[in-house]
Amino acid sequence: MNRPVTSSMSVMAVILLCIFSYIFIDLRVALWFHTHNNRLFNDVFNVITDFGESQWYLIAGMLLFAAFRKANPSRAYSGLFLSLSVAVSGVVADIIKYLAGRARPTIYFSEHLYGFNCFHYEYEWTSFPSGHAATACSAAMVLATLYPRWRVLFLSSGALIAFSRILLTKHYISDVIAGSLLGIVSSILLYNLYFKTKLDVSASRKI
Repeated sequence: MNRPVTSSMSVMAVILLCIFSYIFIDLRVALWFHTHNNRLFNDVFNVITDFGESQWYLIAGMLLFAAFRKANPSRAYSGLFLSLSVAVSGVVADIIKYLAGRARPTIYFSEHLYGFNCFHYEYEWTSFPSGHAATACSAAMVLATLYPRWRVLFLSSGALIAFSRILLTKHYISDVIAGSLLGIVSSILLYNLYFKTKLDVSASRKI
């Protein structure tokens, strides 16, 4: 089976998983974490979830590109790869959020509203997909591509940041699954369409 077919099947499987989670799992898990709220866990995961903020990666990547554009092109393009992957996944996530208009768990807890109400940009109606998960997973994929020796660490960190959105009841499981997929796909597409020919990965590993 060739790679495009395998990739398409994987994406379809994730979409079906999101639908299944929306129907059968999302509410139950959100209510469980809401009911079993733990202050210590919340404090720890509030720190972890901050690593899903896109500005850290956008700024770091662009600074790396600007600083090494002439002196070390491989390192410079590594920074640009990081910034663009996070930016693309973030922009696409924001567009989908507005189009989908999914209510966040907090609205269900307070008003028992669950589902979609399209074309909303208010925070309470921008649950799908998770922007933090998209950012975390796109950055993790970039770093795992550049430094394959540490891929388990990077991918595990991305997954942990994505999971923090569920534990803190900021998103439903399907939001996080969709956001994670978006981040991963964005990074893979950018790498194959542009950065694969620009990056000397073997040199990047030694940075």
